[in-house]
Amino acid sequence: MADTRSTPMPDIHAPVAAEALSGRQGETASPAPRTRIAGREPAAGASEPVYEFPGCRSVRISREAIADHDDRIEYWDAATETAMVCEPVSPYHEQPSERLAQMTALIAVTRGAPISTFGSADLLLRDERGGRGRILEADQTVYLHPERDGPRGHHMVVGEDVLPDVIVEVDYTTDVRRGKLALYESWGLREVWVEVPDAPSQSRPASRASGLTIHVLGPDGYRPAEESRAFPGWTAAEIHRAMNEPTLSAKTAAVLERVGRTLRDREGRPPGDSPFLRGAREEIRAEERERARAEERERVRAEERERVRAEERERVRAEERERLCRQAGLRFGADTADRLGALLADVDDPAFLAEVADWVVVCAAGDELLDRVQRAHAAD
Repeated sequence: MADTRSTPMPDIHAPVAAEALSGRQGETASPAPRTRIAGREPAAGASEPVYEFPGCRSVRISREAIADHDDRIEYWDAATETAMVCEPVSPYHEQPSERLAQMTALIAVTRGAPISTFGSADLLLRDERGGRGRILEADQTVYLHPERDGPRGHHMVVGEDVLPDVIVEVDYTTDVRRGKLALYESWGLREVWVEVPDAPSQSRPASRASGLTIHVLGPDGYRPAEESRAFPGWTAAEIHRAMNEPTLSAKTAAVLERVGRTLRDREGRPPGDSPFLRGAREEIRAEERERARAEERERVRAEERERVRAEERERVRAEERERLCRQAGLRFGADTADRLGALLADVDDPAFLAEVADWVVVCAAGDELLDRVQRAHAAD
């Protein structure tokens, strides 16, 4: 796979103008394309910085082999034909990046415009001959305007392609601050999120606390920020919490909607300006209608069950009253049975009927039985 170009190369040693690093302030719904940024390498005569990749091991990959290399790497340098490779990734490492992809999709719904994430992707800096000079592999890459700014090939080429709005690095067992972050800064990446997950790792230093740091690029390099520049109002604390939740919480969902509205308003988009959002709302309305119908069916069934239970209770009580009157008639005569039936006609308390059953046995005369029933009725 040859990878040479005859077109002149940008000066990769030239510093980047401050206005080229400032992002897209005051952007509207149809902004002008972003300036493509050439990489910032050390000026002529300056010593090459030492880039460290803790948690990685060095592996030799030749210039020829790197073209067909599919395994994940952190960094590759053509001058030494050396790649930095980390230990195999785990679900704990991958979850934050995958969760971010889900969250940006939800933000896009409210915003009314697509947002694309390209996952673990290569950023390439070409050498003076147009070949591969250096490669960095990010854990997650985010484009706010993929229809306009997305990568055009297998790599995101520094100085040729529009670079991602956000780069995400998950430091589960590594520390990008000692190498990768400096390279991202020199290449002009506007915003880098460094996430240290809540899930523990034996290889992570005890001094490295979990959390997310947002690095935004300015004229003097990266500086930490409390909230994202690309996603205005989305704070580092909110992003970290959302990336580490077992499932998306209602609190996070509200934050994503807020961020989506902020982007929509900043870009001048009308509310609901999204076929997907309109379809989602119609689907929600249809689900609500079906849920209301299901609730009504359940209410009718519950009422029917309660009616059947009430009828069964009344049948049992009627049989009990009839039995008491029959026993009273056997002991004290038909007149006592008739008068007792009138007193018990509206009684459905099983405890009271059980007490009357005892009185039928213990009373010496029908008048005594009727008197006790009447006095108990009056007390109630």
